[in-house]
Amino acid sequence: MNLFSAVILGIIQGLTELFPVSSSAHLVILQSFLPNFDQPGVAFDVILHLGTLVAVVFYFRTDIWNMLKALLPQQYRFAAVSGDADPATLRKIVVFLIIGTIPAAVIGLLFQDQIHAIFESARAAAVFLIITGFLLFISDKVAHASRDEKGMTLTDSILIGLAQAVALLPGISRSGATITAGIFLKLNRTAAARFSFLLSLPAICGAVILESAYLQNISSQEIWLYVAGFICAAVTGFLSLKLFFLIIREARLKYFAYYCWIFGTFTLLVKSSFF
Repeated sequence: MNLFSAVILGIIQGLTELFPVSSSAHLVILQSFLPNFDQPGVAFDVILHLGTLVAVVFYFRTDIWNMLKALLPQQYRFAAVSGDADPATLRKIVVFLIIGTIPAAVIGLLFQDQIHAIFESARAAAVFLIITGFLLFISDKVAHASRDEKGMTLTDSILIGLAQAVALLPGISRSGATITAGIFLKLNRTAAARFSFLLSLPAICGAVILESAYLQNISSQEIWLYVAGFICAAVTGFLSLKLFFLIIREARLKYFAYYCWIFGTFTLLVKSSFF
């Protein structure tokens, strides 16, 4: 691995982890095109995910802070919950985030080896990326999706959690699957996106912990390349979040669908044995 690969993959991770176009598919596909790219296990992927984790935490720092304060009994709160946030709703969201995390955690642990095997196939990632495109395209057609976080139910959190579990497959976008699931459940697009990205925090943390054993195999000569990738992923991820929330308010997920179809089809053609 060289600096060019680290920077490019860091930028791609920051864009695609938070845009609904599957970062896992892009990392699998692009790494297969980069000459001489090598990493111990999925160590570099883990570092890039840490970068986007930092981006999400920083972007939602006020929401996270409010949820932490809302968990405390009122007499022990060191500061009031800011803004229009309702402590009862915040506590409910925390419970739903925990419940929504369980399906991906269970499936990730039970089928870790099988999922790793799929990650070795660029063509499989491309097929799943095309499927993600259909989910995004159809979700843009959903009308009367007007519920917000206050109207969320236990069923919503379970179904969105199951969508996140499916997104363990490379090419099924985590944010794309969970946001479209929320929209299909008639959550408004902003609420669905907000819950999706907050749900990503325990999911990414869990994935990093699960794969952390690979980090000890990073050579001291290449640590600076991993730091470069981390910084690129974090900065690009934060900017991507700001842009994404502007886009989703206009119900323009179909444009991400077009991209998924084009990139997925292109990859299948290039990787086909007939070419």
